[in-house]
Amino acid sequence: MIRPAAALLAAFLLSPAVCVAQETGEQVILTVVTEDGTHHELSRAALEAMPQAGFSTNTIWTEGPQDFAGVMLDVLLETLGAKGTHITLGAANGYRVDRSAEALVDGALVSYLRNGAPMTLRDKGPVWLVYNYDSDPAYRTEVIYANSIWQLDRIEITD
Repeated sequence: MIRPAAALLAAFLLSPAVCVAQETGEQVILTVVTEDGTHHELSRAALEAMPQAGFSTNTIWTEGPQDFAGVMLDVLLETLGAKGTHITLGAANGYRVDRSAEALVDGALVSYLRNGAPMTLRDKGPVWLVYNYDSDPAYRTEVIYANSIWQLDRIEITD
């Protein structure tokens, strides 16, 4: 008889997302859980394979204009087939934001490059959700700043 803990571990290790990450040897930098419970373990290469976007903007956390590159959040969610109405964002440091998808998605960039280089955990990476703050005063509010999570490592979509 298989013990419950061993069965759970085996199920986790044999899941397709984990097997793909193990086979490619690529580091998972972002986990997206869609409303049907599917876990998408994404490496930087997986994000790079999606349609790309970027912009240069000033932030309240950095000095001078910063060039950000990555995938627009709405494109990421569409690519993964996520259709839920609620999003929870989680960071490596435990910070979390819960928002309606409608309030969060517009203009949000899932950035994995800053000034042309991958971001380290110490440098607000490897993933930072940012907006083009210079492009519209609507992106310079406390709510948008709270949405702008660095060290983003998990996105959960629910109905």
